[in-house]
Formats: sequence, C-alpha cells, structure tokens
Amino acid sequence: MGIQIGIGLRIILNTIKMIKGEKMKTIVITGSRNNKGQTAKATGALIEGLKDASATTEEFFLVNMDIQRCRQCNDDGWGICRTEGKCIIDDDFKMLVEKIKDSQAVVFATPVYFSDLSESLRAFLDRLRRTCMNEAGKSGIEGKRAIGVCVAGGGGGGAPECTVNLEKILQRCGFVLVDVVPVKRQNLDEKLEILKSIGRNFSKKQ
Repeated sequence: MGIQIGIGLRIILNTIKMIKGEKMKTIVITGSRNNKGQTAKATGALIEGLKDASATTEEFFLVNMDIQRCRQCNDDGWGICRTEGKCIIDDDFKMLVEKIKDSQAVVFATPVYFSDLSESLRAFLDRLRRTCMNEAGKSGIEGKRAIGVCVAGGGGGGAPECTVNLEKILQRCGFVLVDVVPVKRQNLDEKLEILKSIGRNFSKKQ
C-alpha cells in the first residue's frame, strides 16, 4: 500500500510541476555506437518532439560509458543487488541510475541485433532489473514513465520481437511504459514523424 501511495504521489508532483510550467526532465539512454546512424535518427526525432513540448533532455551513449556486465556475485548467482538494491561494481552504473531517479521520464533506444537489445543496453538493464528486485533499488524508478525505441537494419523483422523483450525488462523494473516503438530501415522516414509526435505528446500523458 505504501509503495502504491508513493508512486501516486510522485505522479501528482510531476503533474503539478508541468502545470507550473517547469520543464520535464527526460533522460535518453542509447545503446548504439553510431551517433549518426538509424537509431540516432529515430532518437533525434523523438528528442525533437520532446523539446517542442518544452522538455529538457540529457542523452547518454552506453558504449562510451563504463558499464560492466553483471558478475552474478555469489554462489547462488545473486549479490547485494537483491538484498540492498544496489550493485557492488564500481563503474558508471550508479551515476546513471541516479540520473534516472532524478528525472521525470526516460527514453530507452537501441539498435536491434538478433531480434534483441544491443549488448550495451542489455548489460545496463540486466543489472538494473536485479537492483529493482529490492524495494530500495526500485524506489525512484517504479511508476516513472518511459518510452522504448527499437531500430532494426537489414530486413527489419527483428524489431517487433525486440520491443517485446524491452517491454518485459522495463516493466520488471517498474517503469510505466507510454509507448514502445518498433522501427526498421524500410520505414524509418515515416516513423520519424510519428516519433516526433510521440515526443510532443509525452508530457501530456499521465
């Protein structure tokens, strides 16, 4: 009951801030190396829409950060992630989690490999969902609104499956998903306008 009240209060406070004209702080987490590629174009359109709606954005490229893989610390495969809601590894993970908790919304963007998330986004989310198994780790994340974007090259058939995988992980972490958008190179130009529109309307969705 206390957790649900906390989520509701956080949403109400965010709504009051928007009514007062405060800009919605949005963190954009990208699992692509190419800042001029298809994923970057799709993410850029979404960011453009967010800025049209007076949101502020801060983007992080995971491949340029020190995000290590989960070590499955103990013999049972768990560590303090489960007991304390934090990760023992000393890298950029903690800083990025704090950025998420300090934001009002989060965008997760990834290129599609083997119908799944990029390895860099997978490494981050694998650890995040483990810390979110604990109430302390989930605090500040549960109830936070999120958008996912999965961009596939090649034939593009892996994009829908990737969105399903991303949705499962983000829901496990406690995010409230506003939208998860599959994109393939064959329809990228058409999806850019859709992503702009999603960004513009993001701050209106409660």
